[in-house]
Amino acid sequence: MIFETHAHYDDEVFNEDREQLLAGLPEKGIGRVINVGASIETTRTTLALAEAYDYIYAAVGVHPSDIDGLNEETYSWLKAQTAHPKTVAVGEIGLDYYWDKEPEVQAAQREWFVRQLTLAGETDLPVIIHSRDAAEDTMRILKETGRFREHPGVIHCYSYSPEQAKEYVKMGYCIGVGGVVTFKNAKKLRQTVEQISLEHILLETDCPYMAPVPKRGQRNDSSYLAYTVARIAELRGEPYEAVAAQTYENGCRLFGI
Repeated sequence: MIFETHAHYDDEVFNEDREQLLAGLPEKGIGRVINVGASIETTRTTLALAEAYDYIYAAVGVHPSDIDGLNEETYSWLKAQTAHPKTVAVGEIGLDYYWDKEPEVQAAQREWFVRQLTLAGETDLPVIIHSRDAAEDTMRILKETGRFREHPGVIHCYSYSPEQAKEYVKMGYCIGVGGVVTFKNAKKLRQTVEQISLEHILLETDCPYMAPVPKRGQRNDSSYLAYTVARIAELRGEPYEAVAAQTYENGCRLFGI
């Protein structure tokens, strides 16, 4: 079985066939799914999905590009959702300097990143970190704020160097690997997969985005993780079944399931 640790099945592109698709995932080898909030509204819909399916769990949080929806009232609501029985993480949270380049916007991102990291610490939940074009600030903030769990979280959709990945692993973080590892231009990610321990790799799609080769350009879903597992196994010279089993165990360990 495969543990899908980062999906967005509440996205509108799944509106026409969501129920049928989700109902069919177990027979396609998907044992568990974490649906991930990216805004206050998608945190609501994420929780609704987790309530509807036994094998779907929720991450509650606000993506850096959606922090306009955060204020003291909505933050208080978000904090309350960490107590939901299907909530297993705070995320996705972090920094995105690719889309948001204005200094004042980046400063606001850092403020809400720290506050949501603090929330995760207060509620003893792991974090799902989004970091794009913000390697230095992400690492600095995670080190400055400190994480007091044995397994603090995952760096989602990892895109930095293998050297930084090793530093995150030393800090206890897992590295999220999805369909990008099958892309021709993903040299750094392939090197990362080859060089870090399998015990620190998680499988994810970020669906409906970033479908792997040979499905690139299509709507992504968790069943396509088979291609990601196969590529990781090839890169590491390990059996497909061993990669699937270890990453499944990694997800259960990190998210306390």
